[in-house]
Amino acid sequence: MEQTAFQIHSKDNVATALSPLSPGNVRLTGEGPMDSVLCTEPIPKGHKIALKKIRQGELILKYGVPIGCAIRDIPPGTFVHLHCIRSLYDERSSHLDPATGAPLDTRYE
Repeated sequence: MEQTAFQIHSKDNVATALSPLSPGNVRLTGEGPMDSVLCTEPIPKGHKIALKKIRQGELILKYGVPIGCAIRDIPPGTFVHLHCIRSLYDERSSHLDPATGAPLDTRYE
């Protein structure tokens, strides 16, 4: 089965997985200049894959606008999520567990 991801805007440095991705070639659809990217790790459907190396401190671009900032270097073809970015729109997202989304700054008693 062919793996595909959608690049929304030509300036984006991430694309959205249209199905769960596994290591291997991913065909890109949408607005970007690239035809494909090599996926290097599993990426869930609906999540982001890096289209190029994104350096720590560099903006994450989706929809042609910055949505976050890399908190570490992100290699091309890897999963882009809470473990490697800080949201520019939701301060609280940096306090969520990357795997579950559960708040890490709240104590439940």
